[in-house]
Amino acid sequence: MTKWVYTFGDGSAEGNATDRNLLGGKGANLAEMCNLGLPVPPGMTITTEICTWYYDNGRSYPDELVGQVAAALEHVAKLTGRKFGDPQRPLLLSVRSGARASMPGMMDTVLNLGLNDESVLVMAREVGDERFAYDSYRRFIQMYGNVVMGLDHDVFEEILEDEKAQFGHALDTDLSADEWKRVIARYKQTLLEELEEPFPQDCDQQLWGAIGAVFSSWMNPRAITYRQLHNIPAKWGTAVNVQAMVFGNLGETSATGVAFTRNPSTGENKLYGEFLVNAQGEDVVAGIRTPQNITEAARIEAGSDKPSLEKLMPEAFADFNTICQRLEGHYSDMQDLEFTIEQGKLWMLQTRSGKRTAKAALKIAVEMAQSGLITRQEAVMRIDPASLDQLLHPTIDPHAERDIIGRGLPASPGAATGEIVFTSEEAVALAEAGRRSILVRMETSPDDIHGMHAADGILTTRGGMTSHAAVVARGMGTPCVSGAGGLRVDTRNQVLMTVGGRLKAGDVITVDGSTGQVLRGAVAMLQPELSGDFGMIMEWADETRRMRIRTNAETPADARAARSFGAEGIGLCRTEHMFFEGDRITAMREMILADNEIGRRAALAKLLPMQRSDFVELFEIMRGLPVTIRLLDPPLHEFLPKTDEEIIEVAAAMGVPAEQLRERTEALHEFNPMLGHRGCRLAVSYPEIAEMQARAIFEAALEAGKNSGELVVPEIMVPLVGLSEELRFVKARIDAVAREVMEEAGETVDYLVGTMIELPRAVIRADRIAEDAEFFSFGTNDLTQTTYGISRDDASAFLTTYQQKGIIDRDPFVTIDIDGVGELIRMATDKGRETRPDIKLGICGEHGGDPQSIHFCEMIGLDYVSCSPFRVPIAKLAAAQAALEASETRQS
Repeated sequence: MTKWVYTFGDGSAEGNATDRNLLGGKGANLAEMCNLGLPVPPGMTITTEICTWYYDNGRSYPDELVGQVAAALEHVAKLTGRKFGDPQRPLLLSVRSGARASMPGMMDTVLNLGLNDESVLVMAREVGDERFAYDSYRRFIQMYGNVVMGLDHDVFEEILEDEKAQFGHALDTDLSADEWKRVIARYKQTLLEELEEPFPQDCDQQLWGAIGAVFSSWMNPRAITYRQLHNIPAKWGTAVNVQAMVFGNLGETSATGVAFTRNPSTGENKLYGEFLVNAQGEDVVAGIRTPQNITEAARIEAGSDKPSLEKLMPEAFADFNTICQRLEGHYSDMQDLEFTIEQGKLWMLQTRSGKRTAKAALKIAVEMAQSGLITRQEAVMRIDPASLDQLLHPTIDPHAERDIIGRGLPASPGAATGEIVFTSEEAVALAEAGRRSILVRMETSPDDIHGMHAADGILTTRGGMTSHAAVVARGMGTPCVSGAGGLRVDTRNQVLMTVGGRLKAGDVITVDGSTGQVLRGAVAMLQPELSGDFGMIMEWADETRRMRIRTNAETPADARAARSFGAEGIGLCRTEHMFFEGDRITAMREMILADNEIGRRAALAKLLPMQRSDFVELFEIMRGLPVTIRLLDPPLHEFLPKTDEEIIEVAAAMGVPAEQLRERTEALHEFNPMLGHRGCRLAVSYPEIAEMQARAIFEAALEAGKNSGELVVPEIMVPLVGLSEELRFVKARIDAVAREVMEEAGETVDYLVGTMIELPRAVIRADRIAEDAEFFSFGTNDLTQTTYGISRDDASAFLTTYQQKGIIDRDPFVTIDIDGVGELIRMATDKGRETRPDIKLGICGEHGGDPQSIHFCEMIGLDYVSCSPFRVPIAKLAAAQAALEASETRQS
């Protein structure tokens, strides 16, 4: 019989930390903490395999699950002396999710399960605190009514706010037992009226309702969105953790909190976290009450007048501090912990590797490696390459004037400027329109995940450093200021009220997630500098990786930026981007309008010195590093005006009849330009274009070599080759120009000629093409388009649906489709090496900066990847990790 349920508690467990795929991260770590002898409320984990069964079998369960859950409840009863559903000694439960990858706040939780009209009386008598019992009961009804029964959370909040106003209370903790009874009565009556079903009193019905709700939440919209953003497969499923309740709301000697063993924003090696007295865990992350600091040092630094846990409950704090150090040492990583103190007794509810900013991740990895806790290779593996994007965002210029309109907590570092939006939908709409936004909310919830992803920055007026907004923003690398209590949000009227002023939707503000400041208007920013811990990790990555990292650049600014990030050459210089400015576009249009080769060559002669100067500057910036220059690729009509107004204006500027320009534009029109007269086809039809570009390259190489003292070896790339004869024809023209330039200069130029592999036919004939090509650069953007028969510009309309319906796991334009496009790359690689063993191989599409695609490139042995300048550090780290994983695979 399949084992679906694993128990833990009282110093032992049926699982351990290695079982995270089966038990989920939370369940595996609860079991591990039990095995370490730490104080963990006993319970059970229903495995992730049940989640798979649940969805594969019409949201049902295998027959034996009910019996296994009942047996596990008996085990918990023996450890606690309480029995689930017993009217005399009732056992109350928490029901939580727990996927193998952490998804904070994305799925559902139910606390205080097992309470009903009878057991609440027993609880009140047992603890001698009627107010506590009814507070716990109303929390349960509120959570169960929302999560399981489906009544909107705001309905309960409106009832509670209404009752507090009638009673004259400001805080939930002000309500008496009798007042909670009145709130409970309204809750139950509303459930009956709105849903036409009563709140369930049967404990078994409550339990299975909660279990089903947690499994169902795996497919709720916010969880689906989170998985898509973080590349978590839907097939992994979630486990369900059922534990005996411990109560942080049992008076002034009870508390609940969230902590990190190191600062998750900065990486500083100090205990960091928040707690609330007389509260349950949801209160801390919900941002409804302002939490207190755990350590006295943090309280003093924050300027808080509320006592720290260290001062308020010194014994519990000492126990907690010891456990934090033990768990960090055990897991060799910074831990994110949840805990509850019940009448002075500490209980550990969760530990996991804590989410952290990229800055913190670097600092923690470097310090742990330098202290000997982990190796340098492990430090390199600890950093998520994609997270390095966080370090590449601008920060506010320290010399800039700051019109501060509010202050909050520095929840997620970095700075962002944008228009105020008050809803997630508005943030998405502005992002789609190419406009920057700051999402302004009283507090965010998991339902805001799409807006938080779309926004450039986040501002909340409630919540602490571990609130939903703070945790999610840090994970996304989005600047965030939380808990800006001096500001007030009026969502209905779309107004942000400040001291002495008000801002409306569309007004521009800046948030500084590093200081917690909120500023009026746009503020001057500084670009980041990479040094310190970042430089150390990059140095260790460079020691480890095999592949070289180049950049895609055609402007001096891009080339310099890439070099500052450690790029080892240019893997793609798109020469067409050099023709769209000033005199260049005019000369280009003259060439296109010319009736014959003589006219075209006359226009190209004007472009030659411009192209040469461009290449000289790039060669000098790269100082002897390889530079791959792609010959003209797009169809000629892209350089011509489109509308009648543009045609008239351009014709007047060029001194040609508008009708002539219109006729030429119409003659060059293509129904499918991507598969039209472009790439090497232009060089075949108009070889003088390729000849001009080749001359510019060779003359620039000689000039740059003299200026810099470095040997310049340009790599000339012929695009869109499908026939070996095409490459042979164009290469012959390039070689002829090379001979002419060398003869004129009396000097020699070393160079390579190769091609982009971006057509399936080129893959099939790669062995023949390699007879003339000295390198292959895989143009993965176009190769994906031509393999799938999909336009990248139009694919978003349906690829998202494909992902949601499980047809594909990832967008093939973001991550290489290994089974299809990847197999073609592998085939061309093998064929090319058969013909030319020393052929140079790389990729230059957008996939060159995607960590998963880089792993594939390492696996098949490419020599380099090329990516945009600001993704160079990401590619370097991903290449190092890929090399380490490949080494481990070979050794095993």
